[in-house]
Amino acid sequence: MSRWLVVEDDEVFGALLVRGLERKGYDARLAATPSEALQQLAEQEFDFATLDLHLDNESGLALLPQLLAQQPELQVLVLTGYASIATCVDAIKLGAVQYLPKPARVDDIIAALDTVEPDPEQPLTQQPLSPSRLEWEHIQQVLKQHEGNVSATARALNMHRRTLQRKLQKKPVAK
Repeated sequence: MSRWLVVEDDEVFGALLVRGLERKGYDARLAATPSEALQQLAEQEFDFATLDLHLDNESGLALLPQLLAQQPELQVLVLTGYASIATCVDAIKLGAVQYLPKPARVDDIIAALDTVEPDPEQPLTQQPLSPSRLEWEHIQQVLKQHEGNVSATARALNMHRRTLQRKLQKKPVAK
């Protein structure tokens, strides 16, 4: 039986995901904090991990290399309600094998980890991103360029810092 570590600070979503994975035949465990995740990895081997990008006040991206340092064969899928192109690229560069936006069904998560090879025949979307989504992506890119510094990002975008903070607290629009 494959073992699956769910690193998720939302207890309700985490419990639902664990239960769904168990129904599919996985031995699933929940870790609500980065320290819990590292502790569980130290205690047993896992085949898969689902990693939330925003763990309370910590970054799942910062935790990703630590997880892989403990278990290099671990296949990690980053699952987030704050999906952006910038964080997706960083997650893959840091060793994640997949990246999905929330909400995602258990079947979608399992399917994503079953198909870790890229699909060059994947159909291209005919719909361009909406202006709201383009704004979100641009903010994320500028924030990354300024290493997460909100004040410097606000100055670069010629935006009031509080306005930027409000935009960052909102979940991105789907497309």
